[in-house]
Amino acid sequence: MITSMTGFAAVSGEVPGGRFALELKTVNHRYLEFQTRMPEDLRSLEQSMRELIAAKLTRGKVECRVTFTPVATRDSLKPNEEALTALADTQNQILTKFDAGRLSVWEIMHAPGVMSAEAMGSDAAKEALIVLFKSAVVDLNATRAREGEKLAAMIDLRLDSIEVLVKQVTPLIPDMVTAYQEKLALKLAEAMAGSASDERLKQEVVLFASRIDVSEELNRLTAHISEVRRVLKSGGAVGKRLDFLMQELNREANTLGSKSVSVESTKVAVELKVLIEQMREQIQNIE
Repeated sequence: MITSMTGFAAVSGEVPGGRFALELKTVNHRYLEFQTRMPEDLRSLEQSMRELIAAKLTRGKVECRVTFTPVATRDSLKPNEEALTALADTQNQILTKFDAGRLSVWEIMHAPGVMSAEAMGSDAAKEALIVLFKSAVVDLNATRAREGEKLAAMIDLRLDSIEVLVKQVTPLIPDMVTAYQEKLALKLAEAMAGSASDERLKQEVVLFASRIDVSEELNRLTAHISEVRRVLKSGGAVGKRLDFLMQELNREANTLGSKSVSVESTKVAVELKVLIEQMREQIQNIE
């Protein structure tokens, strides 16, 4: 099964002294990149989170956001005496030089380090957060897999359309050669004021048939389509491989267009390029 690089997961859980909420969001990226937004007391867990992500994902930009909501208990509302003393000393020094109002209780409680943050930074809380993170990674991969399944189905439909177009081109070539032969015979007859030289006519027709021959391009298109289907079924991190195949498909479509000498074949070449571009856009999101 292929997976998309786009996904989202959100989990939350109670811990002693508060509640953790964790979100994981991924978008397409050339490599694997992991970014976190969480309280500094939890920053020591970043490396462990990075390793857990690397074990499950190979590509994509992963953003992790962690918030902690403390529960108002007697212990959690106990101020840090050292921080209070330092804050009071600083306030007194400022008041000796400036005519300023004193800090309110609310301002004091929200000053850095005043209120206890032990609940969030405790070993038990950190262990609980890692458990939540593992659960979020599982949910994230599930959403990426579902999205990947949709992308595979969309690509498969476009491959079906390309196969139909390839089959449409094949019978056009003999008709174009016949039409060219008739047109050329008429022009040569007019130019030579009589009957056209059969040998000259044959040479020109052979050259024309060789110039518009797209059998090799059609064969390669068919081969690339089969390879895309095989890669989709194989699953795994196949985004780069699929992107390369889109380049090859586009190359054959361009050649088909350059050899076109009829409105019908030109139209087919254009439609092929549109379908290939639609697939390429979807493949940019595949891991």
